[in-house]
Amino acid sequence: MDPDLLEILCCPVTRQPLRCADAPTLERARTTVGHSVAEALVRQDGLVVYPVVRGIPLLIPEEAIALCD
Repeated sequence: MDPDLLEILCCPVTRQPLRCADAPTLERARTTVGHSVAEALVRQDGLVVYPVVRGIPLLIPEEAIALCD
């Protein structure tokens, strides 16, 4: 993800900053949705991720994945 783009992106619901999801976060997302999530942006509080498909972040509240524990 382009660092300049990432700097201006935020959660469309809470306006929290987003960062690239690490491997454990992607695994939690996979567990939640039941299929692989190759790339995602995670909200600052770590409770929600937004998938990135073909390099495009899907910053639509309906596309958000609430992470389970």
